[in-house]
Amino acid sequence: MENLKAHYHLPGLFEFYDLYRIFLELFYSHRDWFYPWCDIGSIYGAPRDCLWGGGRCASSDVHLDDVISLVKEFKFSPRLTLSNSLLKSEHLKDKKCNMLCHKFAEFTQVDSEIIVGAIVHSEILLEYLRKNFPSFYLVSSTTKVITEFSKFSMELERPEFKYVVPDFRLNKSFENLNLLSQDKKDKVEFLCNECCSVGCTERKLCYENVSRRNLGQDIKEHRCSAPKGDGGYRFSLAMKNPSFISIDDIKDKYLKNGFTNFKIEGRALGSAVVLEILLYYMTKPEHQLEVREAVYLDSMLDLF
Repeated sequence: MENLKAHYHLPGLFEFYDLYRIFLELFYSHRDWFYPWCDIGSIYGAPRDCLWGGGRCASSDVHLDDVISLVKEFKFSPRLTLSNSLLKSEHLKDKKCNMLCHKFAEFTQVDSEIIVGAIVHSEILLEYLRKNFPSFYLVSSTTKVITEFSKFSMELERPEFKYVVPDFRLNKSFENLNLLSQDKKDKVEFLCNECCSVGCTERKLCYENVSRRNLGQDIKEHRCSAPKGDGGYRFSLAMKNPSFISIDDIKDKYLKNGFTNFKIEGRALGSAVVLEILLYYMTKPEHQLEVREAVYLDSMLDLF
């Protein structure tokens, strides 16, 4: 297992286009600035007006063609975040979402190196994608809030999914995780940097609130009553969370036990915060300032 790499699944395919336009160039042209034991498994996201979307996302006006050009240039796996949990059959006819999927499905017809994924929650959307976009690989969304290991094991058994993202509270369940067969370990994708309290009982309600708002329902944003739940995301707090997966954890515990897929949260954050997270997980400390300088001197990224 010593030669295994950590495959990071990064946030903000649409939301942080300006950041990735610079960061990806640095990552591939200055590979010695970054840890040799990691690579980019995918970049996930969805346009802000995506009805099938269910994850928190920041506003972005990036043009779809620009995102497609970025994928073609760097040949990474793009993932569409289609994790709305409340879809009904009539929602499957949405023209914008179908057009989005058709655009990404075209990748497999012109470039076999680019494999497109979709993160899903809804069973009806799962079947729709399998029928109409069979080239997509599918990821079981963390929005299902699977906190019981027995149910998580059942999800891993499903052949429809290439990856399964458990609830972050299962991150340190090594007594069960390490007993998984290697083919199951290959499917596990850990959410590394969640800030939510491990005692939170409102996580599913929070995700459902986002799904409702994506469907255009006029409802208030969910305000979590968990400790510090109303303070917004802080990476510094996430690092103190018992479920937090550090780079030392990845190297010394997860990779050594055969786990290689790690999801980074951050679609709803500002690009400056996401950059700091990318620096922590991927960039050698002695080169972090060089990456910051390159990003900020060559762009107009926000500072929040």
